[in-house]
Amino acid sequence: MNLIEKDNDKTIKAWTFYDWANSVFPLVITSAIFPNFYDAITSTKNLAGEVISHKVNYFGFELDNHVIYEFVYSFALAIVVLITPILSGVADYLGNKKRFLQFFCYLGSLSCMSLFFFNKEYLELSFISFIFATIGFWGSLVYYNSYLPEIVSVENQDKVSARGFALGYFGSSLLLIICLVLVMTKTIWHFMGDLETNKGIDVRVSFLLVGIWWMGFAQYTFANLPNKSHDAHGKDRKGLLSKGFKELRGVWAQIKQLPFLKQFLTGYFFYNMGVQTIMVVAVLFARNEIDWGVGEEAEKAKTTSLIVSILIIQFVGIAGSFLFSWLSRQIGNIKALMVSISIWIFICVFTYLVVRTPIQFYIVAFLVGLVMGGVQALSRSTYSKFLPETEDHTSFFSFYDVIEKLGMILGTVSFGLISQMMHGMRPSILSLIIFFIIGILALIPLTKKSLVK
Repeated sequence: MNLIEKDNDKTIKAWTFYDWANSVFPLVITSAIFPNFYDAITSTKNLAGEVISHKVNYFGFELDNHVIYEFVYSFALAIVVLITPILSGVADYLGNKKRFLQFFCYLGSLSCMSLFFFNKEYLELSFISFIFATIGFWGSLVYYNSYLPEIVSVENQDKVSARGFALGYFGSSLLLIICLVLVMTKTIWHFMGDLETNKGIDVRVSFLLVGIWWMGFAQYTFANLPNKSHDAHGKDRKGLLSKGFKELRGVWAQIKQLPFLKQFLTGYFFYNMGVQTIMVVAVLFARNEIDWGVGEEAEKAKTTSLIVSILIIQFVGIAGSFLFSWLSRQIGNIKALMVSISIWIFICVFTYLVVRTPIQFYIVAFLVGLVMGGVQALSRSTYSKFLPETEDHTSFFSFYDVIEKLGMILGTVSFGLISQMMHGMRPSILSLIIFFIIGILALIPLTKKSLVK
């Protein structure tokens, strides 16, 4: 029996506010400050401040620093894929998904704080904090996303999903600006590669702020979201893992009988593979493949410009979320998603063939912002609309999460391998184009589905 009143303003506000709280991780940690910091301290420079090598020794292997970053991120996602389906089944069985949401939130936020101690001399050990922060972020989203069909009626899910992403973009951009103001007043650009004299300590304050922001603002969500979304199946705590497997087997049996849902997940697997890979590698691509000039001043300008481009993506993303929510009401979710994916394909082709200068990269940043929020918000609400009548939403969203993470793993690993073999990141863009094309082709049959046409 569902215990939540749908379309309750207070509950919806609490739910969307978690986007405000946790979106600082993908912005500051995986997109803006940490990738710049990591690339700066792991790149070798000459006396003029010009980068001459991105090679790093990692577990005895000499690899490009961005390849290590991509592989470590993929490893963290693999752990999420392994553990969350089981835990989500347990959460659905016990009916206490908020407790799991809290656990992963605290794991992620505390791990972000521990990135303060990231040190290139102990790279293997330092990446443990990044791995646990990644697990915390993506693990919490399984339980967070599963609330959507329980608290919002079908006709309002696109709008509420878009509102959550918009809040996330605005809140995370606000913290990024705060971080930049704080660190730039302390001559932050001294962190550009001089770790031995501990000049990197200023920028690491940002990692502390991310953890505090995430944990602190999440308290409003935890205080106002119900813990039990439905009556628990039972109070017997024995054999919970086997009960979790049982929940998942039941979900899989239902998915096999839902051809539209299976078709959507197929398309989502491929196009989201491209989206998430771009979000992970964008900054490192720009640092390696865009002509920013040479010398120490050029290095400073490069980092400033990249963070500005990230802010462009964020603020345009706010408008993009609502734009595609409006478009979905005009032409349907699936067709709106296909429009978004078509723009992603153009972005990849334009980047591969044209983008060489900062101005051209800013154009790409604007286009990415326009479609990034739209494709994420619509994907979440479209999947929710395809779900059958059920109380086990967490288990269903764990499948969504597994599909998403498997795609991200395949996308980032293939991007890194191609980059390593081809001695550059630009050829890897071709694989992303293929992912998007397959994704859009998989969605075509769904245009006949009246619910999300």
